Amino acid sequence: MKGISPNQLTASQARALIAEDRLTAREIVAASLSRIRERDCEIGAWLSINENALSEADRLDALPKDQRGRLHGLPIAVKDVFDTFDLPTTHNSPLYSGFQPAADAPAVELLRLEGAIILGKTDTTEFAACGNDAATANPHDTTRTPGGSSAGSAAAVADFQATLALATQTGGSTIRPASFCGIYGMKPSAGLVSREGVKVYSVSFDTVGWYGRSVEDLALMADVYGITEMLDGSRESTDTLKIGISFGPHRDRLELESISALETTATRLREGGHDVTFLNFPAEFGALDLFHRTILHREGAAAFRTLARRFGSVLHEDFHHRVENRDNRSLSDWTTALDGAARAQMTFDNIASGFDMIVVPSAPGVAPVGRKPGDPVLNAMWTLLRVPCINIPVPMVDVAMPIGVTLTSMRYNDVALLKGAAKIAPLLDPRMDKEWQIPL
Repeated sequence: MKGISPNQLTASQARALIAEDRLTAREIVAASLSRIRERDCEIGAWLSINENALSEADRLDALPKDQRGRLHGLPIAVKDVFDTFDLPTTHNSPLYSGFQPAADAPAVELLRLEGAIILGKTDTTEFAACGNDAATANPHDTTRTPGGSSAGSAAAVADFQATLALATQTGGSTIRPASFCGIYGMKPSAGLVSREGVKVYSVSFDTVGWYGRSVEDLALMADVYGITEMLDGSRESTDTLKIGISFGPHRDRLELESISALETTATRLREGGHDVTFLNFPAEFGALDLFHRTILHREGAAAFRTLARRFGSVLHEDFHHRVENRDNRSLSDWTTALDGAARAQMTFDNIASGFDMIVVPSAPGVAPVGRKPGDPVLNAMWTLLRVPCINIPVPMVDVAMPIGVTLTSMRYNDVALLKGAAKIAPLLDPRMDKEWQIPL
C-alpha cells in the first residue's frame, strides 16, 4: 500500500484489499486503535471503545470468503444514541451514565450481520438534541467544533480513527459535521432506514445517516440498508448532468467561505462539461426554517416529557424549554407548519424533477471556534422536505478549513443522487485523485 496506513484507506479500498488477501481485518482494526490512542487526548471523539475489537477481527479473518459480508472487517464508529448490546448507550447524558441496552438497534445489527466491527461509541450533543455539547474537537483545528450533534462520528472518520461511522440528523446533524470535517456524509430520504433503538427527538425528522471518505463508501452503506431501488420518474443518466445551484432562502446567513464553495462548485462543474443553472426557490420557502423548529419543538416536548417529569431539574434546562413550550407555539402554529411542510415537499419535488441534482450550501461557513454544534439553518429545510442529502467536500486553496456543499434531489431519489454524486465528486474534490484514491 506504498506506506499508507490501513486506517487511511476508504472503506471501498479496504474492502477490495481484504477480498484480495492483501489486508486483514486485524491490520485495519489495529491501525485504527493505534490512531485512537495517539489522538484521542486531542480529539476526544469516543465515549467508549470495544475492547473485543481485535478478537472480533481475528474471528472474521478466519471466515471462509463465501461467508463474508459486504462490510467484512471494516471498523465502524457508532454515534452514542444507537442501542448496542455490548457497549453503553449514554446519549452523552448524566441520566444514562453506564446504561446498557439488551440488544442492538436494527441499524447497528445490520452492520454486524454484514461483518462490520463496531469499534466504539462516539460523542454527541445530549440526546442528539440540545443540552450538553459534545467535547469532541475538529481534527483540522482543535480549537474549533466538528459540528453537532454527530460530532464524534464525523471527527473519527476525518481523523482516520474509523473507516465509516453512523450518524443521525434531525436538523443538520449529519451534513453540517461532514462539511466542517471535510468528509463525505449522507442523510437518506426520511423513513428508508429503521430508527428503532435510536433515541427519538422528532418523529417527523429523525433520520439515520452515515459518514465515509468517498461517494463509493456512502453507496456501500446505502446498499447495506437496502437503498437500491430507483425512483420512478428519475431522469435518464447521461454523461452531461443537468444541475441546479441555489444559495437558498438564507443567503444573508452565508459566510464568504460558503459562498465561495458554491461559486467554485459551479465553475468546476461547468469546466467538467455539466449543464449548470442558478436557481431561486419560491418566496414561501423562507418560512421552512420556522416550520421545522415549530414541528421539532412540539414533537420534542412529547419525546422528553417523561424524562422531565422523572428527573426534574437534573435534566438540562434546554429540554424543559421544549416540554414547557416556552416559545408559545400553539397547536394552530403546529398545524400550519405541518401543512406548509407538506405543500413545500410537493413543490420542491416538482422543481427537482427537472434536474439530476440540486446543489446548496452545507453550512453557513467553516467550523466556528468552540464546541457548539453550529447553526442548522442551511440544513433544516432539507430535513423538513424529507429529501436525500449528500455532503461533498470542496477544497479551495484560499480556505484553510474544510467546507462542503450539499447535493439533493426529490424524495426517495437516493440511488440516482448517489450515481450523480459519483460522477461529480472528482471535479469538486480534487483530493480524490491524490490523497484518498490510493493505488491498489
